[in-house]
Amino acid sequence: MRTTTAAGTLVAATLTLGLAGPAHAELYGIDDPADTGHGSDVLALQVRNGQENLTVTTIHDNLRRSPATGTSASIFIDTDRSDRGPEYVFTAGYYDGTDYVLRATDGFNQGDYGQAVENGDYILRIDYRHDRARVTMSRAALGNPDEVRVAVRVSGTRTDGTSHGLVDWVGKRRSFTPWLARG
Repeated sequence: MRTTTAAGTLVAATLTLGLAGPAHAELYGIDDPADTGHGSDVLALQVRNGQENLTVTTIHDNLRRSPATGTSASIFIDTDRSDRGPEYVFTAGYYDGTDYVLRATDGFNQGDYGQAVENGDYILRIDYRHDRARVTMSRAALGNPDEVRVAVRVSGTRTDGTSHGLVDWVGKRRSFTPWLARG
């Protein structure tokens, strides 16, 4: 588990400090148990709701450049307390040669994904050496919300071409982080 141990410790410390503060904070971190033993396995999540951007960082076990892994992610962003479910979804492959997009959505189902967001900026950076993926989305791209919550789903493909058992949600299926105020 190479450098993910140190990163996991950092995230655990962040979570511990977060629990000591108010329920609404600008930074949230949580460890996630090892589930798949594949690049699709998220070991930790960090969410920072800053003044300019929302940054979501996932730390993985064995993240690889090879398209054969099929590792891809969906990061669901809820920006409206009065509307159940996410308003946006960021989808990306976590291997070389893939693209990514931020779309409006009405729920978790792929069939409900809307048009790509045209206002604001967003970028994905993957650090394979440290098993880390970081997505930064501008506040304008998300409709300038005061608070957000995030749910993360990552999946992959086995060497035999199947994806059975290679789906990892951070926490329980379709569960969100707490609401995080802009900070």
